Amino acid sequence: MTIHLGQTAPDFEQDTTHGRIRFHDWLGTSWGVLFSHPKNFTPVCTTELGEVAKLRSEWDKRDVKPIGLSVDPVEAHHKWEHDIEETQGARLDFPMIADPDGRVSKLYDMIHPESDPTVTVRSVFVIDPTKKIRLILTYPPSTGRNFAEILRAIDSLQLTDARSIATPVNWTPGEPVVISPKLSDEEAARQFPQGFRTLKPYLRIVDLHTGAS
Repeated sequence: MTIHLGQTAPDFEQDTTHGRIRFHDWLGTSWGVLFSHPKNFTPVCTTELGEVAKLRSEWDKRDVKPIGLSVDPVEAHHKWEHDIEETQGARLDFPMIADPDGRVSKLYDMIHPESDPTVTVRSVFVIDPTKKIRLILTYPPSTGRNFAEILRAIDSLQLTDARSIATPVNWTPGEPVVISPKLSDEEAARQFPQGFRTLKPYLRIVDLHTGAS
């Protein structure tokens, strides 16, 4: 099965470190971040899981539920949790999915055809409250994920869902944004009375934090 942006995230029922869950029910009306790992007790993933735990206040601020996945069973996950807390200084407070048969990994197309079939590709899926997949990232084993970038992308998704805008290169919250080309100048003036800069007819910049919006 090939996973694409905009499709409904596949549902599944699976054991986790927080008990058995049905994925869609567990997500509820929240955003979700599903991120996968190869076998337990791997160095890069140990640092990543600790970082996700440290970012609890950031996930909560955005109404995002993080959930990890590894191909090892729940018992091994619990043992790994102790190592993560000891080395990273953070206790895991989110579920880790046990996927020893690779069912969820295959469902989300996380097994590279030329890799060891027991090892998941290190993937990230951002899922919105309607259960649509909004972002997919895949990292090689040697490169740790940048969760600041994942949070930035979620900020962009949540902002652009609410307004007729897009976020430009290297955007961070609070910086100017791009007005959707779908809006006429008249409609743009109505939606953004603080004014905007027209660099090209298709490239109009607005600061949402200047004046009324």
